[in-house]
Amino acid sequence: MKALRTGGAFIGGLLTIVASVNAPPASAQSSQPYTWRNVAMVGGGFVPGIVYNQTTPNLVYVRTDIGGAYRQDPVTRRWIPLLDWVSWDEWGLTGVASIATDPVNPNNVYLAAGTYTNDWDPNNGAILRSSNQGATWARTTLPFKLGGNMPGRGCGERLAIDPNKNSILYLGAPSGNGLWKSTDSGVTWARVTSFPNPGTYVEDPAFPYTADNQGLYWVLFDKRTGTPGSPTQTIYVGVADKTGPSIYRSTDGGASWAAIPGQPVGFLPHKGVLDTTNGYLFVAYSDNGGPYGGGHGDVWRFATATGAWTRISPVPSSPDPNGDNYFGYNGLSVDRQHPSTVMVTAYSSWWPDTIIWRSNDSGATWSKIWNWTRYPSRSFRYVQDITAAPWLKWPAAPLCGGGRPGAEVNPKLGWMTETLEIDPFNRDRFLYGTGATLYGSDNLTVWDQSSTSQITIKVMAQGIEETAILDLVSPPSGAPLLSAVGDIRGFRHDNVDVVPATMYAVLSSTTSLDYAELSPSYVVRVGNGDTANCEMSAAVSTNGGTSWTKVTSQPSGLTGGGTVAVAATGGGKIVWSPDGVGVYYTTSGGKTWTASTGVPAGARVASDRVNPSKFYAFANGTFYVSTNGGASFSATAATGLPASSVRFKAVPGREGDVWLAGGTPLDVAYGLWHSTNSGASFAPVPNVD
Repeated sequence: MKALRTGGAFIGGLLTIVASVNAPPASAQSSQPYTWRNVAMVGGGFVPGIVYNQTTPNLVYVRTDIGGAYRQDPVTRRWIPLLDWVSWDEWGLTGVASIATDPVNPNNVYLAAGTYTNDWDPNNGAILRSSNQGATWARTTLPFKLGGNMPGRGCGERLAIDPNKNSILYLGAPSGNGLWKSTDSGVTWARVTSFPNPGTYVEDPAFPYTADNQGLYWVLFDKRTGTPGSPTQTIYVGVADKTGPSIYRSTDGGASWAAIPGQPVGFLPHKGVLDTTNGYLFVAYSDNGGPYGGGHGDVWRFATATGAWTRISPVPSSPDPNGDNYFGYNGLSVDRQHPSTVMVTAYSSWWPDTIIWRSNDSGATWSKIWNWTRYPSRSFRYVQDITAAPWLKWPAAPLCGGGRPGAEVNPKLGWMTETLEIDPFNRDRFLYGTGATLYGSDNLTVWDQSSTSQITIKVMAQGIEETAILDLVSPPSGAPLLSAVGDIRGFRHDNVDVVPATMYAVLSSTTSLDYAELSPSYVVRVGNGDTANCEMSAAVSTNGGTSWTKVTSQPSGLTGGGTVAVAATGGGKIVWSPDGVGVYYTTSGGKTWTASTGVPAGARVASDRVNPSKFYAFANGTFYVSTNGGASFSATAATGLPASSVRFKAVPGREGDVWLAGGTPLDVAYGLWHSTNSGASFAPVPNVD
């Protein structure tokens, strides 16, 4: 999932619905019991990490960048969410930077949790530890932040357990914080002062999201160099450093460290995997920390006994006379039942698709999951089944202004394929993560039967719900739920327990939507239009979100969707506050737009649900009202409201009745407010946490 920031807060994770159980009438003041469950979408975001337990069959975890961590039920093969208990104030814990599952005691699992290393997340990262496979958790807060949704999050795993002495854990930290160690099963942590390189790679110092030192990427223990109950002696660490050595080794249990001699330089070591049977360390490299970028890369094999390095790239970075190496490598995995079998991905091959390779001779030769025949045609070593999430077949977009039609298939094999793992106990099974879902196969070894044999790849994300929900509406008629979703547009849910057949047809990300309260089949969405395909950033539906028509014009200079409000009666009367420009209104359904006055750019807008001429806006602690369809706004006298992170809604059937929630725990104003006079004044609602 891309970086998402809305109104000073980050909105992401699980879309849930609530059902009242034996609820009393609405006028009752007693508390009501509720039953919560997920709205069915299946996947919907980036899966950067898959971790199998190496000693217990059918024990596997996945991590997501904004949607928490999951453990797979071995019977149903559905994923069980492990972090749904996280509160709003601690939302950063749902970004999981790493997972470690204990090979000695498989009931133990650890998470390195924290979403952003910059000031977008006010809290430090934490190590969450569980002794019952994630049913309950204890926490140790770290003295630094972690970046589960930062650049480089697909590298790893950064958190590792000593397979011989499981009370010892190591954590590779971001932001120049170096290597950390725990000797008491993750309860306390101390920096390993002897580790020489905290990382140097910064993707782009000009932008807060990419300006951090990506730090340490992964930690590996060579189990052969220890005995049960005693610390493992040989440990490897991958470091984000493009200018010098990036892989370090300790042969004395972490007391001292040195760069491995003869190693390649100039690339970042996204992932390292040990084959202790044949004595190899495999490393996948890229020139970018990912998960989006990566223009070149290599795969290398290090012989742990002799110290020899061998480049085994399926497509080497040089010589490359035809420009075939246009991606970085990751998704590296060794078949534990047949260790000479290795798989790797071209995680940043966006066009025409991602690439997966398989080798049965430790990387000496490779076979590819698809091959060019005669452009634009390709042959495929797989068939794809998206029955579990049919929306993965993207609605067709008209090409406008170029493009390379014909080479891409729909649905795609994936993108951002930073993680791939072969089941250590069943070599027919493998899983790999993408930017939108989790795929896998149960007949992987069919790949090896012939040069034309095809494996079956299926959606394996059942139970994972990690969409970035930016807005929701539930009209009084028609579909019970319409959603605005980052990256994957959003959905009309006719049944919240059934995965929709398709996403919305236009707008690559939806940031806001609204319907006409008194004519609910009229719906407007705004978001990030695909300008390369001549797409505007707003669309209108007259049938409750079943189909959409893009508006014919939009305010000049906008940079994003912002928020939108529709008049109570619809009829083409819309107020729009797009990013990058001011607030605008239209009475023609988007044929023309006129700048509103009296309201600042970036204000959040909403409509009164009774009076079609009345609209509201909020910005920087001030509430605004318009009584002429959004042509002009006036600031009200309301005081004591929060300055940021605000959402507000008007009540259906009651003109001027508005509820406002927002602020942050560090603000003076934080909570819930109510107005019955169109925002002229607000009263705080007591006893709201």
